Amino acid sequence: MVGVDDDRRVRESLESLITSAGYAALVFASADEFLRSGQVADADCVIADVRMPGIDGVELQRRLRIERPHLPVIFISAHYEDHVRRQALEGGAIDFLYKPFDAADLLSAIDRALRKQ
Repeated sequence: MVGVDDDRRVRESLESLITSAGYAALVFASADEFLRSGQVADADCVIADVRMPGIDGVELQRRLRIERPHLPVIFISAHYEDHVRRQALEGGAIDFLYKPFDAADLLSAIDRALRKQ
């Protein structure tokens, strides 16, 4: 399970939640850091913020679709932008959650993502 968010506190929360649910977690501060990490091939699901410096979450999703077309992506965002939400879901995102999100909602989205694979 991979978390990508430029906010350190969100990364720490994601990592804690994911590991408490029994999954291995890797977290990255940027999409670029994740893409350069060599971990894309090993990821089973990506949880990504939408707004990040450099490569944003929607562009990350687009790039992942090229390399790993069936890799599930879940978006989290603090910004209510319907057009971005729609674009992400039309691009194949499993879910789009708004911060602060309920842990149960994220775990449910992760479960759907892993079943989809």
